[in-house]
Amino acid sequence: MALSQVRTVFGVHSITPYDRTNGVPYGMARVLQGSTFTMEGDIIELKGGSNRFSWAAEDGDINAELAFSMSEYPNWLFTLFGGKAPTTGSAETSGNVTTITNKKGTSIVAATGILATATPTAANLKMGRYVLVATSSTVLDVYCLSDVDFARGTLGEFLDDSLKVGSLTISTGATDDVADHGLVFTGGASATAFVVGDTATFDVRPINSFNRVVSIGGISDVFPEFGCMVYGQRSGSGAIQEIEVYRMKNLGLSLGAERKAFGQSEYTAKAIYDSVKNGICRYREVE
Repeated sequence: MALSQVRTVFGVHSITPYDRTNGVPYGMARVLQGSTFTMEGDIIELKGGSNRFSWAAEDGDINAELAFSMSEYPNWLFTLFGGKAPTTGSAETSGNVTTITNKKGTSIVAATGILATATPTAANLKMGRYVLVATSSTVLDVYCLSDVDFARGTLGEFLDDSLKVGSLTISTGATDDVADHGLVFTGGASATAFVVGDTATFDVRPINSFNRVVSIGGISDVFPEFGCMVYGQRSGSGAIQEIEVYRMKNLGLSLGAERKAFGQSEYTAKAIYDSVKNGICRYREVE
């Protein structure tokens, strides 16, 4: 009788976590760089006397986990590994400028300061965090924390190394702008009276077809257990491998970025015994 064909695994196709309560998938990861399911156990050895070898050995604990690396960041990654589901917004044809909020002091957004809403000129809005700093009773300097989006619309630029992008002179009910950033500010209803050194901040989203936001690290955040299906790449012979890990848990999120390369992050989720399935995983293969 001839030896049977060797069984191999070539490539990884997808990872799909699912809700253990109802079986519904959270989503799928496709841009994977690798995936490994491992079971590593401890051997408890009896040592003693002058014997260089063990007198006896017994089974110890087994650590089972699924490790994978991926170059995409789907919503379920934040839900399961970051503890909080992102909020995905619809396309914004006019962009978005968040409410201007006093950071230090209270004189900038006030009846004697400016309105909390900046009027946008959509085409020139640039992604970023902006800071307003009072330099006199009527003047605000405007700073932006990054030039990552300055090429959008009218070209933006820093005025100096302090990251200042403009200066505003504010008077009662009147407007002033930072035109190349698409921002128009309106004075309050009373005579302007900024306190020097006071600051305020706001965020800007440019015109977009997709946006999402998530705040991670809240006290009430939860990290749900989940099941997971892992599929190897379909081989040239038609073989497909599937691993189902019944019950998993992970705490921790990483968002990788490297110079001139697509971001890649590595994750490790622990496999937990499932008493209903009487196991931790199942392997299937077809050809």
